[in-house]
Amino acid sequence: MTSLRVAVIGAGHLGRIHSKLLGSVDGAKLVAISDPIEEARSRAAEMFSVPVVDDYRELIDSIDAAVIASPTDSHAEIATDLLKAGKHLFVEKPLAISSTDADRLVMLAASKRLTLQVGHVERFNPAFTALGKLGVDTKYVEAVRASRFPGRCLDVGVVMDLMIHDIDLVCSMTEAAVKQVSASGLAVVSDHEDLAEARIEFECGLVANLKASRISPTPARSMQVYGPNGFAEIDFSGPALHTVQSSEALIEREFDLEDATDNPLGYADELFSDHLQLGTQKLEPRNAILDELHDFVISIQSGIAPTVSGAAGARAVAIAEQILASIESRAWYPNATPSETGSLASARTRIATKPRLRKVA
Repeated sequence: MTSLRVAVIGAGHLGRIHSKLLGSVDGAKLVAISDPIEEARSRAAEMFSVPVVDDYRELIDSIDAAVIASPTDSHAEIATDLLKAGKHLFVEKPLAISSTDADRLVMLAASKRLTLQVGHVERFNPAFTALGKLGVDTKYVEAVRASRFPGRCLDVGVVMDLMIHDIDLVCSMTEAAVKQVSASGLAVVSDHEDLAEARIEFECGLVANLKASRISPTPARSMQVYGPNGFAEIDFSGPALHTVQSSEALIEREFDLEDATDNPLGYADELFSDHLQLGTQKLEPRNAILDELHDFVISIQSGIAPTVSGAAGARAVAIAEQILASIESRAWYPNATPSETGSLASARTRIATKPRLRKVA
């Protein structure tokens, strides 16, 4: 079978990773790279033995598919041009800035019978895939995703940059519609929210509390998933998956703490040995980005929808939009003025700092 001719659009950090890994993907061949920034093109030219151009449209006639790793605000325009030209696409998350653009891309890909995959890479994280095999009936999710200030991806806020990962993961747990969203967030360094928290309630009863920050001194990528029969904790960075399995007595609501012990303060050891069984899942080391690129090629070759379809990516964008709308409507004080509402709200009082002493000449 002839290898698919693939171009990478965007030669930044992530684009270079995709360019490197495409050399290890069966059925695909990196044939070109595009980036409008000269410095990025020069670096890519040094690293890869393929043509590097400034305008992706120069490549349309010589490729079968493309990986779009350009800034988010350019996704919709580039993807539209390439889909109209009949090219299969892998688009880094988020699929687009707006749900209107995301939905339009999904419909365009469907009309052309083209693969449209979105780069929600955590779906391929070994800890998350192992969780899926456990068949947890998820009812409650808590997730924290935090990083030090990245200095890039500043065309969007932390919701579209980081929280979008966990939005997609939660959406993969249910097909139910969203019932309610509430959120808050603040812009601290950039022109968009740099930290945010959101509560998403689905019609099926699933509730998710998500937190994200890109101004955290301590990086974190974790998720706790709770169900009637127990819960699991994912460390995406490890990766690691720890589980707690409830005993039949707890599941059937037959456990009575007063009957079990007259010393609740000292009951922790017995509780975990008898009723909450701890476990650690053995994980096979994987390269999640490489796995999603394999998935992309397999989808093109087989005609089967990829693990993270365009529709899944559009759903995540739609929920992110609801979160952002809730953030911007958040009033931080009673009878708040417009300047005291939303992510760019001004504080009425500030943290007191010691006055600086003036130097005496």
